Amino acid sequence: MAGTGTSHLRPDADTVLSVNDLVVEFPVGRKAIVHAVSGLDFDLLPGETLGILGESGCGKSTAGKAVMQLPPPTSGTVTFDDVDLTGLKGGELRRRRSRLQMIMQDPVSSLNPRRKVKDLVAEGLGVWGFDPADHDGKDKDTVVRELLAAVGLEPDVVWDRRPHELSGGQCQRVCIARALMLRPKVIICDEPVSSLDVSVQAQILNLLEDTKETFGVSMVFIAHDVSVVKNISDRVMVLYLGKICEVIGSDEMHLKARHPYTRMLLSSIPGEEDKVDSSLDFSSATATELPSPLAPPSGCRFRTRCPLATDLCAEQEPVLREIAPGQSVACHHAEV
Repeated sequence: MAGTGTSHLRPDADTVLSVNDLVVEFPVGRKAIVHAVSGLDFDLLPGETLGILGESGCGKSTAGKAVMQLPPPTSGTVTFDDVDLTGLKGGELRRRRSRLQMIMQDPVSSLNPRRKVKDLVAEGLGVWGFDPADHDGKDKDTVVRELLAAVGLEPDVVWDRRPHELSGGQCQRVCIARALMLRPKVIICDEPVSSLDVSVQAQILNLLEDTKETFGVSMVFIAHDVSVVKNISDRVMVLYLGKICEVIGSDEMHLKARHPYTRMLLSSIPGEEDKVDSSLDFSSATATELPSPLAPPSGCRFRTRCPLATDLCAEQEPVLREIAPGQSVACHHAEV
């Protein structure tokens, strides 16, 4: 769970993925550094979907890729299957990572345009070897066909097609099938519906929900759409400029969110304004845009846009603290 590496929601539950003090920085020129992710802590529980929410530029996708070691983080640990991935390299890292899969934001560009669907989905089996005994004696083609059908594709229709012959939604279903082929324990979904039409988004979200139940996987779901993250996640971790603002159960967000940034995001949903505490006047903030990660504000990084900001917020960085069971907030004035 954020802040301590243990879950406030179910502290006695085993974790399938544990991230501690994750830092990702990118040098720019000779002296400047982009502070993309700064000290993330969270656990992922079995069968859980953890949503990572925040506007563009807050470090969501960078955090997801750092968990996958693409590239490795600047510092911190990523423990998966009781092994710290940051300490592995080469073949050992590749073997461990086969059970930790990722669905990319743009489904078309993440697929090799020269390969057919049957080969794209079966690629993992080609890399790691196929043993019919692991699949109830079925041959490879049968396994691929069953998986295509499980993600809502007609195997006979898409079998020999290439990505450019499919719609965006069909390509994303192929990506999901490819991710499931090696029977992962965790899937990281990096904005998996943001590039799709609204009519297709609901289909893919429902498919991800069904996939989690059918295949028994845990998910990290990254997105900037508040409604999408809230509806698909069990818990939501809100990021701002590389820092965790709040971690809260998705069902409690509207009524119990305490960080001003979380409340700002919720109030931006059309038709949902009345369900959120509207006592905060964000027009009084000194800035409206996300500050540069090259030079994040001192103290609380949200203070330049926060109506509750005081001198304390500029002088001292708030610590992520538990204010209620299953809810942690990094704000000096969370009780206001």
